[in-house]
Amino acid sequence: MKKTYKIDVDCANCAAKMEDAAKNTKGVKDCTVNFMALKMKVDFEEGVDESAVMQEVLANCKKVEDDCEIFL
Repeated sequence: MKKTYKIDVDCANCAAKMEDAAKNTKGVKDCTVNFMALKMKVDFEEGVDESAVMQEVLANCKKVEDDCEIFL
């Protein structure tokens, strides 16, 4: 299942770091971040709890870019 989330990030490089961090989160099949639109599209693996996975995604993104935000 794919879902789109609004994000807040300062630069394109930071957005790329967020995308990589999300892709490396367990339960995420794929992720794309559009810096210009300030959106993150997440494709979840089958049968996962999306809200729990997104909490992990946010935690992983904060590790690489501490002032980023994902509006869940």
